[in-house]
Amino acid sequence: MHVASLSLTDFRSYESVDLGLEPGVTAFVGPNGQGKTNLVEALGYVATQSSHRVANDGPLVRQGAARAIIRSVVMREDRRALIELELNPGKANRARLNRSPVARPRDVIGLLRTVLFAPEDLSMVKGDPSERRRFLDDLLVARTPRFAGVRADYDRVLKQRGALLRTAAQAKRGSRSGRRAESEAAFAAAGAGDPLSTLEVWDAHLARHGAELLAARLELVEVLRPLVAASYASLAPDSAPADLEYRGTLSTGLGTDRADGSGDAGGVVGVDRTALEEQIRAALLEVRSSELERGITLVGPHRDDLFLGLGELPARGYASHGESWSFALALRLAAYDLLKADGGDPVLILDDVFAELDNRRRRRLAEMVAPAEQVLITAAVPDDVPAELAGSRFDVAEGGVTRVR
Repeated sequence: MHVASLSLTDFRSYESVDLGLEPGVTAFVGPNGQGKTNLVEALGYVATQSSHRVANDGPLVRQGAARAIIRSVVMREDRRALIELELNPGKANRARLNRSPVARPRDVIGLLRTVLFAPEDLSMVKGDPSERRRFLDDLLVARTPRFAGVRADYDRVLKQRGALLRTAAQAKRGSRSGRRAESEAAFAAAGAGDPLSTLEVWDAHLARHGAELLAARLELVEVLRPLVAASYASLAPDSAPADLEYRGTLSTGLGTDRADGSGDAGGVVGVDRTALEEQIRAALLEVRSSELERGITLVGPHRDDLFLGLGELPARGYASHGESWSFALALRLAAYDLLKADGGDPVLILDDVFAELDNRRRRRLAEMVAPAEQVLITAAVPDDVPAELAGSRFDVAEGGVTRVR
């Protein structure tokens, strides 16, 4: 798989840009703030329909423009796909495939698969659990695009159930003021005057979608564990071994059947989705009084975490800067290996990564990614691109992109 062309209209800093790309290594070189990352961010958006830099689409549209358009031609073996995405902040986005509209933009997810390394990846190791959950869920969608729908369904139910709980919490406190519009919306969503009368219905929805998402995460972590360990060992051979463990909010014996018998949730084999659904519903009942008091959903995949360990210690708080970088890179390399094993090299994107690494890690990473079918690199200066990754080059400056070789 490789990207043959990228065209942007009113995306970020670009009024218009049109690039032809080939397999192999391509570097975008230029000073910071000139738009290098905007180019690879656009390709990441084609693959995932989200940005690795911002949480919503608003900043992706050039100032003063009403919408942004991304067009990309993706080649996979002998097949050519023209993907067009129209970003409309505050409105529904639209997508076209080979110039024909598709019902939902997410229907084109999977046609381009990317693995993107960026400075923001350090937050997977040092940041909040939400960053690690996003890593897992993005990889699930990349492997099996239908999980974009599962994820969206879970988020929708979680939001509606949360509104219902907040309404119930206000009623319990005897509140007659504040958030009146939200309360009315929650009552309308519930379809009844008493918010508690439909809470069990939302429990069932949350358990069903949550069980599917949770089971997929558990199975994914089991597959990732040896890949992350191997990648980390290659990047940091003198460090303690890396390991993963899925840590959930359920307290009902979840994940006790690991292949090695050690009994942590990170290595669940053959996850029973029906059992998970029952466990989630039971756990929701256990915390019902606390949820009604606090007005939030306390059980489910949205509160889980992916524990990253180095030897016996958590990477967060104990890993050095170099170890943290190596762990973040190992997670991405493991994702690449997994997607490649599924069939077809994903496009590798390295956004300003080499400047953050010492010479040894820089060399090792370059050697590991060089065999990929297509590698796209951004760098502030030419010397940041390792010699092992010499290839095509575009200079990016003053809003323009110029091919120099």
